[in-house]
Amino acid sequence: MKNKVIIFGTLDTAELAHYYLTNDSEYEVVAFTVHKDYLKEKLFTPRGSEKSYPVIEFEYIKNLFPPTDFYLFAPMTGVKMNTMRKMVYEQGKEMGYEFISYVSSKATVCDNKIGENCFILEDNTLQPFTEIGNNVVMWSGNHIGHHGKIEDHVFFTSDVVLSGHCHVKERAWFGVNSTIRDYTTIGEGCLIAMGSVVTKDTEDDGFYMGFPAKKQDRPAKEVY
Repeated sequence: MKNKVIIFGTLDTAELAHYYLTNDSEYEVVAFTVHKDYLKEKLFTPRGSEKSYPVIEFEYIKNLFPPTDFYLFAPMTGVKMNTMRKMVYEQGKEMGYEFISYVSSKATVCDNKIGENCFILEDNTLQPFTEIGNNVVMWSGNHIGHHGKIEDHVFFTSDVVLSGHCHVKERAWFGVNSTIRDYTTIGEGCLIAMGSVVTKDTEDDGFYMGFPAKKQDRPAKEVY
């Protein structure tokens, strides 16, 4: 059974991914990878680990770890409105890799359809009949309502409430404690600020803040 994984990155999120995969999954982490321009050290020792792992240039990773035998996992942060995460995921797919997803054993899921390269941490609740796309991050403690659709490359921070029948388009980003009304569509590349309450559909690339949330003058890409 193929279960060996290379993690993209060597910063906090990659270190967390190593912890979760090592302690709460069937997968074995065998290496880390970064783009060659960011390679500083050829070995990486994640915090809490007694083992050091090779760090490989992403551009040449197939030479040592062919996609027939290894998986990739790239649970990155949502900077530049998730465009960097999307780029790395698409580059890995072009190389022929399959990506794993990690769903915490302490998350509540209901036979949801969940795509590749998702990072779903503890205390998330995914109600029935909501589909999760590829490359979606859900930090701890979110409530994802029923009969919804979350498209690819979306990032949830913590304690977000997404009510039932919502449609979240690609690259949306949700701040801590934001709340989304039922039957709402969140536009592509839209940023919802922390603590905001969204009561109606949002526009693509919009930055929304407040209670109720209102569109701000600055586009999302200038904020995060």
